[in-house]
Amino acid sequence: MVDEDTTFQLRMDRYGPDLLNGLTAAYGDAGPQLFERLTAIMRGAFAARGTDLKVLDEARLLSPDWVQRPGTIGYVCYADRFAGSLAGVADRIDHLKSLGVSYLHLMPLLRPREGENDGGYAVADYRSVDPRLGTMDDLTALATTLRRHDIALVVDLVLNHVAREHEWAVRARAGEQKYRDYFHIFGDRTMPDAYEQSLPEIFPDFAPGNFTWDEEAQGWVWTTFNSFQWDLNWANPDVFAEFADLLLFLANNGVEVFRLDAIAFTWKVLGTDCQNEPQVHELTQALRAVLRIVAPACALKAEAIVGPQDLIAYLGQGKHFGKVSDLAYHNSLMVQLWGALASRHTRLFEVALSNFPAKPANTTWGSYARCHDDIGWAVSDSDARGAYLEGHTHRAFLSEFYAGLYPGSFARGLVFQHNPVTNDRRISGSMASLAGLEAALHAGDQGQLSDAIARINLLHTAILGFGGVPLLYMGDEIGQLNDYSYVDDPEHASDNRWVHRPRMDWDAVAAADADPGTPSGRILAGLRHTIGVRKRLPQLHASIESRVLPSPDSRVLVLTRDHPEGTLIEVYNFSEDMVELPTYVLRSRLGDAAVEQISGYDYSLSPETLRIRPYQPLWLTAD
Repeated sequence: MVDEDTTFQLRMDRYGPDLLNGLTAAYGDAGPQLFERLTAIMRGAFAARGTDLKVLDEARLLSPDWVQRPGTIGYVCYADRFAGSLAGVADRIDHLKSLGVSYLHLMPLLRPREGENDGGYAVADYRSVDPRLGTMDDLTALATTLRRHDIALVVDLVLNHVAREHEWAVRARAGEQKYRDYFHIFGDRTMPDAYEQSLPEIFPDFAPGNFTWDEEAQGWVWTTFNSFQWDLNWANPDVFAEFADLLLFLANNGVEVFRLDAIAFTWKVLGTDCQNEPQVHELTQALRAVLRIVAPACALKAEAIVGPQDLIAYLGQGKHFGKVSDLAYHNSLMVQLWGALASRHTRLFEVALSNFPAKPANTTWGSYARCHDDIGWAVSDSDARGAYLEGHTHRAFLSEFYAGLYPGSFARGLVFQHNPVTNDRRISGSMASLAGLEAALHAGDQGQLSDAIARINLLHTAILGFGGVPLLYMGDEIGQLNDYSYVDDPEHASDNRWVHRPRMDWDAVAAADADPGTPSGRILAGLRHTIGVRKRLPQLHASIESRVLPSPDSRVLVLTRDHPEGTLIEVYNFSEDMVELPTYVLRSRLGDAAVEQISGYDYSLSPETLRIRPYQPLWLTAD
């Protein structure tokens, strides 16, 4: 039997070089000293790690693809809006299991500042839980309960900033130089003005600029997101040591996946937009190595909502290939799904996906159609040109369409953060309201209603079929609409993203379960069925990539997933038209007959065309 000292040393031998190399690349001569300091932190955390978690570590080492398997289904929610508290979440596990959920992301739950707190992303204490949700003991107990049901707990670790009320910021304002060095604080506007020359504004409506004068600190503090969120100075090795310790503390309390919030912003370089700097990936490699040594059951997910050309680096390129984040959000997929629904045209979708470089096979996309955030129209000008579109005009069209301003739009969304300089307009809204369900119910039109439900089913099927971890957003499984009551809450009124963060309607869930003929029932039943199909298809393992097959009809997207056990071809009609799709695109890979996995029907591909219903998805394998 191998003793624990040997286990620790073997992991150090394996991942220690990744840790040291990352630290040295970021911190230079300070890297080896920080490595020694971290070794002591890791030894302490390894000794404190519970037996059940160490068993999980060994199991995951034997199954390193645990998060990539077709049976992995993600669910994202706010604990209070989903179930009232952390303890309440445990009482709703039956609902999660009915959806096949094995990956549960509870939105920010660590203790935030009082009052306005950017939806919980202004963290005042990483070692305690928001008292409205419970305690750290409650979090540990929930993680244990979820683990017994084979559900991994996902928690946000906000990297770029802390709340102004965090102990580090309090001590910085009190004049302690050690903690002033944790932040970017300038005595006059010279450096802030120099940085501002190349910095974008994230929230131009309610948080213009990137620096805030703080009277107590007697300085201009870097505050990218809000005046109460102080950006951290990751060029200071002490900040890295603090977060390595926090990471292991939370891992030892049962967190299995860490969503690295605002990771793209963590390293600042004068003359740049201070996003996606090479040091970000050096530090992520080092953080991943820390986890692999102490808690290899855990994984890192990059919250990098950046352009496609920058996104792949968060899964690893070059010397970082497969050594940084284990997961990353496929933001472009979300944007292209909504873009194709609005335009009834898939050429841009094809171009955008085709231009993505291959990801490392050991990494995984987070595939989603909606999330807690707004939708920013991340369509690059080069991709747009490849589809014979003008990028600025197309982005403006999408904003108008999903705000419900474009003639004939089915969507009911809200413009979020209009930047008059760039005319950038992001969109808030629930999946159902953006997909037309709100408008259809208001009109009482059964045809519109059927189309809206079909669009929602198409979106869900697309994220389930794309590969990676499909992330279902709370309430979308029953088609919850925009919640306009957010304006009545002073903490939320200025931020219309709360329109798509409603409280879970458990009465509607019960009604959907009881009557699958209602709109909510149709959405829920369809989703559950497709999840069941996904779980038995080996082609949907995340190590396999979805690749574009040029479609002979611009209304239809065709993807292929080539697996050793057989090819899966996915067909998605993004229009309300009946499409006669030429079958040669399918026949060349599947032969003359196919099984449609969602319906279970056999299809002959011998005829020249295949009829596809409005908004119909097809998952086809060889017969």
